[in-house]
Amino acid sequence: MNPIIFASTSSYKQQQLSALGLKFQAVASQFDEFHDATIPAETLSLQLSKQKAQALQSKYPQHWILGSDQVAMTDNSVLLTKPGSKENAVKQLQASRGRKVSFYSAVTLLNNHQKLEACNQTDVYFRDLTDAEIERYVEADNPIDCAGSFKVEALGISLFERIDSNDPTALIGLPLIALGGLLRQIGFAVP
Repeated sequence: MNPIIFASTSSYKQQQLSALGLKFQAVASQFDEFHDATIPAETLSLQLSKQKAQALQSKYPQHWILGSDQVAMTDNSVLLTKPGSKENAVKQLQASRGRKVSFYSAVTLLNNHQKLEACNQTDVYFRDLTDAEIERYVEADNPIDCAGSFKVEALGISLFERIDSNDPTALIGLPLIALGGLLRQIGFAVP
């Protein structure tokens, strides 16, 4: 079986996918990613996941292509994306403090004949963070390339009261429990 083409250059997600022990090739998916705040977050994450995979489909017609995306939304409907700067990370965390933020982590596996997809919802309950706590955190972890402005696998865990999820890997970006199920459906041995 050909290696999976992973439509992502995210080092975080590549580390996660490596944990499943599969051969894969990470390839940048070139398309204009637009986060439309009028689309429900779960639908948007699935849509972006599928678009990332489809962008590579013609280049790799003999492979399974894995697309993934994560969309975060506060309980008052503020869409959170990758902040891109420390200033924006501080603003996002200020908007999240004392709130529930839902993260939708989607995966799509497709080839020329079949498409499978899954999405995991993880609810994160932020502590009522002070500005000083937020600024110290952003300075320490520099989460400018992370949806929601935190790294749960690092100091970001200190920002929360609790996390509700049926897949502890989903918050990092790839819902490995759901992905493992999809991979087994198409014939990959996991484990």
